Amino acid sequence: MSSRFDGKVVFITGASSGIGEALAREFCRRGAAVALAARRAERLEGVCEELTATGARAVAVPCDVTEDGSVEAAIEAAREALGRIDVVVANAGFGVAGPVDRLTLDHFRRQFETNVFGVLRTVQAGLPDLKKNRGNLVLIGSVSGYVSTPAGAPYAMSKFAVRALGEALWAELAKDGVRVTSIHPGYITSEIRLLDNRGAPRPGARDPVPAWLQMPAATAARQIVNAVARGRRERIITGHGKLLVCIARLAPCLLAHVLRRGASKGRKMGGVASKEG
Repeated sequence: MSSRFDGKVVFITGASSGIGEALAREFCRRGAAVALAARRAERLEGVCEELTATGARAVAVPCDVTEDGSVEAAIEAAREALGRIDVVVANAGFGVAGPVDRLTLDHFRRQFETNVFGVLRTVQAGLPDLKKNRGNLVLIGSVSGYVSTPAGAPYAMSKFAVRALGEALWAELAKDGVRVTSIHPGYITSEIRLLDNRGAPRPGARDPVPAWLQMPAATAARQIVNAVARGRRERIITGHGKLLVCIARLAPCLLAHVLRRGASKGRKMGGVASKEG
């Protein structure tokens, strides 16, 4: 069965694990070639080798979205290897957690450097190709871009910004034939909750989200690629994510009350410790 992505080239940041890796596999399954971009070159190469072993066209292009010029270099390497760029997925990100009075301004700067300015660098590096090829831009946000929870301000702030960017770009780029899809996942199987506030793995860390509440990354990837194929402006992923966003829209006072009670309960139990770093 033919796919809308047959012969297309997809550039994905944060492709070494989690949603990014799953998206690479799903796009390849649908006939696309993929350029995998992330900081961990060894991990990227491993994913790339697995994909090429199945007959897919894939290339690893290490980059750091927090460094000026790095994404542009990765886009150029992808273009040289695969010929063109039709889809850009700005997925790279991590989470800073902790009560605001226990965090420093550097924590917030670090969060925005990756989750906001990293997305902007990716968008600006990819737009020339997307305009030329009338392609697709995909921004991976979060349900946290709708609902900010206690001890989650830095991450939520960054994802609110990404949602705002997506809304602006959807209108701005329509005249260029570029379709913009903003994705807002809830809890997905991923390493993100096992990282510290610098984005590094925490030895012995356990995922605080129960497994039954997490959607497998492969399932999320299928839903995301379907949304991109249909030219959807926005898609919220996971049932609990849709429920939270619905409550935030229709009963904001109820949600605020629940969050306030949760924060108060956390203080009585000694508070929520921020992740180290």
